[in-house]
Amino acid sequence: MKRSTKDRARGKFHELKGNLKTRVGRATKSRRLQAEGIGETIAGRMQEKLGQIEKVIEKEAIRYSSARPTRVNS
Repeated sequence: MKRSTKDRARGKFHELKGNLKTRVGRATKSRRLQAEGIGETIAGRMQEKLGQIEKVIEKEAIRYSSARPTRVNS
């Protein structure tokens, strides 16, 4: 599995986990749990975006390497 795919999946997991913590924190009136959830949600979104950026870089690297003419040594 590519690194970009792993980062996107982990990011989505952390985002969902953070949303769950935030909701439980609200329900139990736990400010600490709410804050943890918000932080984890933000970290998850950042990791997901990192995965998206990595995917674009991977595609560009493949495109660049295939578009470059091969050099012949004479």
